[in-house]
Amino acid sequence: MGIRVLKPNTNAQRGMSYLDNVDITAKKPSVKSLLKRGKKVTGRNNGKISIRHRGGGTRRQYRMIDFNGTDKLGIPAKITAIEYDPNRTVNIALLVFADGEKRYVLAWKGAKVGQTVVTDIKAKAVDGNRMQLKNIPVGFNIFNLEVKLNKGGQFIRSAGQYGKLISLDGDMAQVELRSGEIRLVPKECFATIGTLGNEEWSLVKIGKAGRVRNSGRRPQVRGKVMNPIDHPHGGGEAANSIGMKYPKTPWGAHALGVKTRKKNKTTNKFILRSRHRAKKK
Repeated sequence: MGIRVLKPNTNAQRGMSYLDNVDITAKKPSVKSLLKRGKKVTGRNNGKISIRHRGGGTRRQYRMIDFNGTDKLGIPAKITAIEYDPNRTVNIALLVFADGEKRYVLAWKGAKVGQTVVTDIKAKAVDGNRMQLKNIPVGFNIFNLEVKLNKGGQFIRSAGQYGKLISLDGDMAQVELRSGEIRLVPKECFATIGTLGNEEWSLVKIGKAGRVRNSGRRPQVRGKVMNPIDHPHGGGEAANSIGMKYPKTPWGAHALGVKTRKKNKTTNKFILRSRHRAKKK
């Protein structure tokens, strides 16, 4: 997967880039039964705006992704296609199991058509195989991490991401995330070995406003150019500062650098090292 820069035949194309998608083998979804009509996220609740700057965009079909796979323990599956998914940053792989069933999973770095993978309690430690954390060698990269038993993968699911299994001592496994956070996870939880592909997705330059609108994002207006009644930063003449010690949200709350996680959240006990403390070091 690489970046393709367009020849600037128009001003809109100057600086624009795309992914070359050389890893994608199917231009269209291979299995229609795994598609579902996606609900438009317009940021509105009964006509009232609940999330600003949302709306429009190209209509998409949702791909049914198998984040768990534990109902197929020990059944090998072969990759038959690698496809683009408009609903996420990472590509997806189509698996065909030995019993004939087809499912989509997240595509990892190095996934190839014809490769065979398996989900089991204990399996061979190669990229693409999914197994319990207690059977994964320490130091291996993992993704699609399950943090609650039998709930399926919830962590590490975006392009180019991975976590590292750093310890299996004690009752819980220790997983280090890319943010620097170290989290305790039950050893019976499942994870997939490897690193998620499409890591160059973040290097793409949008280039023009139309591509942003097609993704469902509407224009944003700075608070300092609004009226005082519309935003705490509003008012003033010309290019004045916001006139306060710290920036605020449109509703007057602190913005930028403020922790939003609740102090009494029940899952705080599973965070061995916070990502904020990791950055200070």
